[in-house]
Amino acid sequence: MSFLPGKHANSQPPVPHRKVQPLQDPICSSSSRSIPSEACGSSSPAVKKLPQDNIPTTSSSYHASTMTPAEDTTEETSLLDGYVNAEQWTKGVDRETAIPQSQISGFDLDLSNLDQADEGTFVPHPENSSIEGKKSNLTYSGVSIGGSGGGEWSSGRLGNMLGGFNRRNASVHKKKMSTTSYLAERHGIANTKSMYMNYYIPFLAWIQQYRWAYIKGDLISASTMASFYLPMSLSYASNLAHIPPINGLYSFVFNPLIYAIFGSCPTMILGPEAPGSLLVGNIVRSSIDSGAISDEDLAKHAEVAGVLVGITGAIVLIAGLARLGFLDSVLSKPFLRGFISAIGFVIGVDQLIPEMGLADLAEETGNVSHGSSTEKLMFLIKHANKASGITCAVAGVSFLIIMFGRSLKLNLQPRYPSVAYIPDRFIVVTLATYFTWLFQWDQKGLEILGNVNSTSARIFQFTWPFQLSYMRQIRESMGTSFLIALLGFFESTIAAKSLDMRDKDGIQGMVLSPNRELVALGLSNLTAGCFGALPAFGGYGRSKVNVSTGGKTPMSSVFLSLITLISVVYLLPLFYYIPKAVLSSMITVVAWSLIEEAPHDIMFFLRIKGYSELVLMGIIFGATIFYSITLGVTIGIGLSILSVIKHSTRSRIQILGRIPGTNRFENAEDNLDKLEFFEGCLIVKIPEPLTFANTGQLKSRLGRLELYGTTQAHPALPRVRAPEHNKNIIFDIHGVTSLDGSGTQVLAEIVKGYRDRGVRVFFSRCPTEGTLVSDLFRRSGIYNMCGGSTHFVSDVGEAVRLTEMEDIDQMDQSC
Repeated sequence: MSFLPGKHANSQPPVPHRKVQPLQDPICSSSSRSIPSEACGSSSPAVKKLPQDNIPTTSSSYHASTMTPAEDTTEETSLLDGYVNAEQWTKGVDRETAIPQSQISGFDLDLSNLDQADEGTFVPHPENSSIEGKKSNLTYSGVSIGGSGGGEWSSGRLGNMLGGFNRRNASVHKKKMSTTSYLAERHGIANTKSMYMNYYIPFLAWIQQYRWAYIKGDLISASTMASFYLPMSLSYASNLAHIPPINGLYSFVFNPLIYAIFGSCPTMILGPEAPGSLLVGNIVRSSIDSGAISDEDLAKHAEVAGVLVGITGAIVLIAGLARLGFLDSVLSKPFLRGFISAIGFVIGVDQLIPEMGLADLAEETGNVSHGSSTEKLMFLIKHANKASGITCAVAGVSFLIIMFGRSLKLNLQPRYPSVAYIPDRFIVVTLATYFTWLFQWDQKGLEILGNVNSTSARIFQFTWPFQLSYMRQIRESMGTSFLIALLGFFESTIAAKSLDMRDKDGIQGMVLSPNRELVALGLSNLTAGCFGALPAFGGYGRSKVNVSTGGKTPMSSVFLSLITLISVVYLLPLFYYIPKAVLSSMITVVAWSLIEEAPHDIMFFLRIKGYSELVLMGIIFGATIFYSITLGVTIGIGLSILSVIKHSTRSRIQILGRIPGTNRFENAEDNLDKLEFFEGCLIVKIPEPLTFANTGQLKSRLGRLELYGTTQAHPALPRVRAPEHNKNIIFDIHGVTSLDGSGTQVLAEIVKGYRDRGVRVFFSRCPTEGTLVSDLFRRSGIYNMCGGSTHFVSDVGEAVRLTEMEDIDQMDQSC
């Protein structure tokens, strides 16, 4: 046999011809280490013994990827009388007897380089590696983790010591114990129930750390946020969601309070957002169009919103209990940017109608309020001459003042952080309300908010959203609820991850958990839905205001809820003269903020030539603008799911070549002209677990490697790789950490096909004995079809040598 630099041509082989004794146990070798010759029946001349003087017998820090302590064989022998690999350390260890704690105390196991060892490297062997049949005593802090002669229970990693010691039959104090229970007992944590309660109900943890010094900052931040966002909630409720304005305030009464109890991010503030409110308004409008409710019946509007928000909360809660915190990765950034930009455009166009004083005319005209953004723009252009002058003036001045204050804050805040405390929106609303009352603008055509009262006899009317009488609304709201849940959780996750939770002056020890976040968000929205509130999730801007104005703990959320509650109970009469045009201008500022980030993302994707992302953004934006939000969302989610499926089902196998002068193998697709290839061998790396999702194309891609030596060639190309170069197939399966039934079946069919064609199959860097993958290899027949233990080796280089030896043996037999 010969190896070929860059192409298949005869040249001098890198390894001299010599007899290599194959391994006797196919799986006993680790994925990146060789095996002692006595344990596996092979001869390894590269292995050297360490002098006993160099072996520590006391506290030591070393890398488990290259050295692990050997077992002692007598009571007088030190625990570290030699080194072996991690698999040999745990193979054949006695589980019944334990070494005294004093022999292993002080270990400092450095596992940082556990996965960094290159395949084909060797590790020192012990002086006495004749382990089979012997018994050894090994404990970790007094807990027996050993086993009796030859027990195959280890996965070959020292990290398993810290994993509960229950992979096979390991026992902890003669009974099964979870990892958490063992560590808690070891470190003297007696009250584990309290530990779990503090974790799953974070309020119990942070309230114990709360100090009186926090009250001032939390109260100031809550008051500042109330001045900013209470008028916004009124705007969202009346102008976007088409429900009574007071229901917008309910979102700040219930959601921040419940999140303070169950949430895991101490400074995040929950509240309604424009996209969610607009989606609620779409469902309300759909119910009006279908005749299910009347346009004038605000109580029914609140019921529809309550059902929608209740379903949203239930979806998020169930997702949290099912540990689906990874779902925030389903939606891509281009999808979100296209959708959020489209939402901003839709909101801006919607608000132009009340800002120009044309709301009544739009209702009289027909379905303009329920039409697409393009239809509304045509309506505005056609009836611009009928706009109300005073309404346009109040809305325009309010918009300019808020935008000017926003820009001024961005420029001055780095030098003068205190400008963040200035409640510009509150000042605008207060002045507009005062001038409207003083000059009686409401009698000159300016529309005001009017009485802000509950639609029921009581301020807070509890209504369970999952009643049989609401089944129609539940069916119609399910899709929108799922979208609101997904968008809200995504935004909350971004906000929580962006906030600094390591403030030395704040609450310590709170760990951000996506699953607990889902539970907290679900409970808060489920409760709010029972009172007809808007959907509320975490917002980065709102939470940054909380932090910048002194908020350090979840108590700022509690204070915000209390301030809102006081406003609902005692201050509603003061909202009477608030101009609706001012509320619309505040929403227009929000719409502008949703759109203003789009140019930056567009330029970024243009710079990296991400044309597929730009097409996705354009499709979603266009469908939302020209037709409806529902169509834009449906197309966006469908394309995102298709992208995820395409990515997960694509097989990522690689053809490997050797780096000249080394025993390292790399992907030949990247360095085709710089690597060496072995004549008669096709070395294939499978870098990922094999499941039903990614094995569908495995056969076809392997066939393409056999024909062309690359997976990137078009199948129309005639064969360019000779069949004699595929006499030996070597699979590097170090990345196959898991295997399901479908993947096992496909792999078995591939191996059988090669065997029927007379092709020899080798597996290198195999998983250790006793793991699920090795068991499936045996039970499926792959082990026997390959030729048994001789075809399962520890590294690719050894597999190449074995193919050479088998060629020599075959030539000798033919002679």
